[in-house]
Amino acid sequence: MPLIDHLCDILLNKRGSDLHLLQGQKPKVRIHGYLDTLDEEPDLDQERMNQMLSEICEPWRWKKFQEHMDVDFAYSLEDRGRFRVNYYYQIHGMGAVLRMIPTEILSIEKLKLPSVLINFAKLRSGLVLMTGPTGSGKSTTLAAIIHHINIHEARYIITIEEPIEFVHQNRKSIFCQREVGKDTHSFAEGLKTAARQNPDVILVGELRDYETISLALSAASMGMLVFGTLHTNSASKTVDRIIDVFPPDEQNKTRTMLADTLRGVCSQMLLRTKDGNGRIAANEILMATQGLSSNIREGNTTNIRNIIMAGKSNGMQLMDDSIEKYLRSNQISGEEAYLKSSDKKRFLQYAH
Repeated sequence: MPLIDHLCDILLNKRGSDLHLLQGQKPKVRIHGYLDTLDEEPDLDQERMNQMLSEICEPWRWKKFQEHMDVDFAYSLEDRGRFRVNYYYQIHGMGAVLRMIPTEILSIEKLKLPSVLINFAKLRSGLVLMTGPTGSGKSTTLAAIIHHINIHEARYIITIEEPIEFVHQNRKSIFCQREVGKDTHSFAEGLKTAARQNPDVILVGELRDYETISLALSAASMGMLVFGTLHTNSASKTVDRIIDVFPPDEQNKTRTMLADTLRGVCSQMLLRTKDGNGRIAANEILMATQGLSSNIREGNTTNIRNIIMAGKSNGMQLMDDSIEKYLRSNQISGEEAYLKSSDKKRFLQYAH
């Protein structure tokens, strides 16, 4: 049995989300957002770290790690769990983070996400963006939307991920899941190929550079439904981020393309529950309207906030409204609401 499996079992038993390994330190697990040191475990010296990391990593990936100083892949603990793994180097040597991937793909309803997200699953074309910081559950929410399509629609779905996180079984839809570094060289190359394979839906694990974003916009404009993720924390910042990736002389053309193809943005963050026994997702939701298209075209992204407020009856909501809803239903503390909100004045009275 690989040495690391023992630590993975501890993570599973403690119902944690991440296992952190740093050379020279004791292993740590993240539980409901808090880091907990495994004091009973030995320190991770170079020899132990080397053995632990190399024995679950394919030789070609280990070589890549040595050459490029970091690598991403997925690791399965038989039928007990699946993990997204990142190896890296740091000041004291090697480091690794193993993030737990739920084996069961939960539905939008079971995750208690806003039901309006089902509308994204019903779309036939366009671009839908899932945004938020690392570890905010973007992949879990996207998997739930894709799962809804799989159960209710007969479509050909291509996913391009690094690594593949949720493994979808063919139900009504057919899946082609490709891993960057293994099945394709890059997100951009995977997108180029995908566009030629007559898909109905494309999921891009990360829209991280000019070429990938450009190809995603093109695929959406050609009539495909494209889902992608970005590390932004609001709908207006998401639109700005897409435009800013392009050179100044291409930005007007990009605004037009984005205005025509953007169907929605769901920004997400996780909030600690008041009882300390879990986390819940808060969401900001923007959906396409005529007003949104014209504002994107004209570069008035500051007006997106007003569009969301005006669209409340259609299921749109601001992040702070989502946070306030949890606060009023006593699911989160006033301090948590204050810390995670963007309008601090609104929650200042609850901060203590």
